[in-house]
Parts: sequence; C-alpha cells; structure tokens
Amino acid sequence: MEIAVVGKSDFVLGFRLAGIRKTYEVTPADIDSKIQEVLGDRTVGILVIHNDDLIKLSAHMQKILDDSVEPTVIAIGGKGESTNLRDKIKQAVGVDLWK
Repeated sequence: MEIAVVGKSDFVLGFRLAGIRKTYEVTPADIDSKIQEVLGDRTVGILVIHNDDLIKLSAHMQKILDDSVEPTVIAIGGKGESTNLRDKIKQAVGVDLWK
C-alpha cells in the first residue's frame, strides 16, 4: 500500500522531497475530481490532504472521505479541525490499538 498526497504545490512538495511518489498538485477547481481518482486507486492505503482543502470540498465529498476506511484519509495542517489519527486507525483496523 502506498501513501498519496493531494493539495496545493507547497503542501505536496515536502512529501515529494520525503520520497512519497504519489503526490498530486491540484487547484481548488479540480481537487474533487483528483480525490475521486485517488479513491479509485487500489494501491493507495493512506490519503493525505490539508485541512484547509478538506473544508473547501463539497459536502458529498467530505462525507465520502469521512466514511472512507481504505484508503484511510488523514487531514493535517491549517486552522481547521484536526482529524483524530487515533479514530482513523481504529476505524481502519477495527480495534483501538492504544488500549
């Protein structure tokens, strides 16, 4: 399984430099379609997106990402609500690994 990162160029650059191969630079106009494409890629296990971009997605796409188990969606950065990584792992694995 691979990690995919979707967002603005300055967001994905750090991941690209860290060796993540599936980085996708998008504009606000095409972010929904790119995320839909990544969700269809069976090799992606984790999708990373910036919180500010997540907030700007359509309500339908936000619901899809919130319910997604595979790939697990991790939203980081920005001023928005942070996604609880522990809850995402619990949702993906089925058990709370910290207990």
